[in-house]
Amino acid sequence: MGPRIGPAGEGPQVPDKETKATMGTENTPGGKASPDSQDVRPSVFHNIKLFVLCHSLLQLAQLMISGYLKSSISTVEKRFGLSSQTSGLLVSFNEVGNTALIVFVSYFGSRVHRPRMIGYGAILVALAGLLMTLPHFISEPYRYDNTSPGGISLTIKDPRWVGAWWLGFLIAAGSVALAAIPYFFFPKEMPKEKHELQFRRKVLAVTDSPARKDKDSPSKQSPGESTKKQDGLVQIAPNLTVIQFIKVFPRVLLQTLRHPIFLLVVLSQVCLSSMAAGMATFLPKFLERQFSITASYANLLIGCLSFPSVIVGIVVGGVLVKRLHLGPVGCGALCLLGMLLCLFFSLPLFFIGCPSHQIAGITHQTSAQPRPELFPSCMEVCSCPSDGFNPVCDPSTHVEYITPCHAGCSSQVVQDALDKSQVFYTNCSCVAEGNPVMAGSCDSTCSHLVVPFLLLVSLGSALACLTHTPSFMLILRGVKKEDKTLAVGIQFMFLRILAWMPSPVIHGSAIDTTCVHWALSCGRRAVCRYYNNDLLRNRFIGLQFFFKTGSVICFALVLAILRQQDKEARTKESRSSPAVAQQLLVSGPGKKPEDSRV
Repeated sequence: MGPRIGPAGEGPQVPDKETKATMGTENTPGGKASPDSQDVRPSVFHNIKLFVLCHSLLQLAQLMISGYLKSSISTVEKRFGLSSQTSGLLVSFNEVGNTALIVFVSYFGSRVHRPRMIGYGAILVALAGLLMTLPHFISEPYRYDNTSPGGISLTIKDPRWVGAWWLGFLIAAGSVALAAIPYFFFPKEMPKEKHELQFRRKVLAVTDSPARKDKDSPSKQSPGESTKKQDGLVQIAPNLTVIQFIKVFPRVLLQTLRHPIFLLVVLSQVCLSSMAAGMATFLPKFLERQFSITASYANLLIGCLSFPSVIVGIVVGGVLVKRLHLGPVGCGALCLLGMLLCLFFSLPLFFIGCPSHQIAGITHQTSAQPRPELFPSCMEVCSCPSDGFNPVCDPSTHVEYITPCHAGCSSQVVQDALDKSQVFYTNCSCVAEGNPVMAGSCDSTCSHLVVPFLLLVSLGSALACLTHTPSFMLILRGVKKEDKTLAVGIQFMFLRILAWMPSPVIHGSAIDTTCVHWALSCGRRAVCRYYNNDLLRNRFIGLQFFFKTGSVICFALVLAILRQQDKEARTKESRSSPAVAQQLLVSGPGKKPEDSRV
């Protein structure tokens, strides 16, 4: 077999092991392997379909870690005494690595062995997942009560319940590590890619004549043409070092941001991503607190309703763009319509929720009962600790006390049942008529509202996700061809810097402002024990509504600009058509107008 043909100026190259498999089928009729190459057969990893399958599995396993982190936020807060702002900050750090590397990968990803680099990155993700479990093994055992030296049997409905939050990270990290193994066996380039590359080199060698070289020389190019060629991504990206890239990046960034459609669409996606980041991080906790349900049930509902609706919205948006053959104006109109409907269906969420629990000494109670202080005279003899938390409920008045001590109870009774035992506290001097109180928080009377609430959230998510495909099409059509690769990288960089990093902290801070009773740890504020449910609902849903409104405004501006551009294009076309027709009449049927060539 002959030597491999390379670019002009290069000598013959010896085929490597990866190209031998493809060269056997390259120069034989019908693409069949020659007898000499029967011993060198392509590996099973020289298959783009297998690569796509492995990459899908890796993405699924990687999303398990970030998704599980968000679903276990409330449990981690209780276990380590964290505020929502602090937990939101921890979630934001998940995006730091992506943000720091995404633009560099957009430029230099083609220079390295991409499958192996993906494999190394996946191993780092697996190690990070293992690192997340480390606090469980090095910290002190979880102490959920310091007021009762009789052990207490917690149930999953108890607000102090902490499950095996660390176990999911071990499973997810192991899945990522297994999914990373195949990447170390894939070639640097697929056989089809090598064949196309060799074909392009042959065509370039044939067509690269001296006359063309003289024509394309800098001395015969206009200054504007030379500058335009230097500004393109294709011309400047492949040969830049890291230092050169850092120097040229601000200029290229500003040049990309000068496209108004690109800038407005990215800002609308920033608003949508801020909404999604806050919802994904704190929606499980919001459902737990607002409707008094368990963490497992909240995450089960989200997994069954919200995530499928997101998938349906993305797919339907793509189908509409393809079937209706939507252009830029049509894509802009679809984005605006989807967000307007999403905003409309978000309004009822402000009114679906449960009232705050009546907590003795913390929240206001009914007018028939006076509001007791945090330490009324009936419990002075008990010397109740201020940092204790062992909630009990008076079933007759539906009033909750922080501890049995705060209810003035002096004795405890355990009633055994078939499936579980119920603890009662009696001789309670601070309870009306001295009624016994039950261990645990009071049950909510409106927990059933969580299903219609989440159905509306899922419907709004599906409508918002209709904009995914058309907005991406607007980005690709809103920049020059040579800047599309960089535009996508800049888009994701902005989404992480302006949305996925600050949004969890913003939502966490808003949630913390609705707390009415904080737990204390070593004299400092720790986890929130009780929230004002009305404030929590209004501020959490209000933030979502704010970001949705921002997205609607951006898409409305995009549609207005697109219509104006379309109108100007039609006006210019209508003006040029009579001039061309007149020139044809003047020049005669045998002549063509000079400016009619494209």
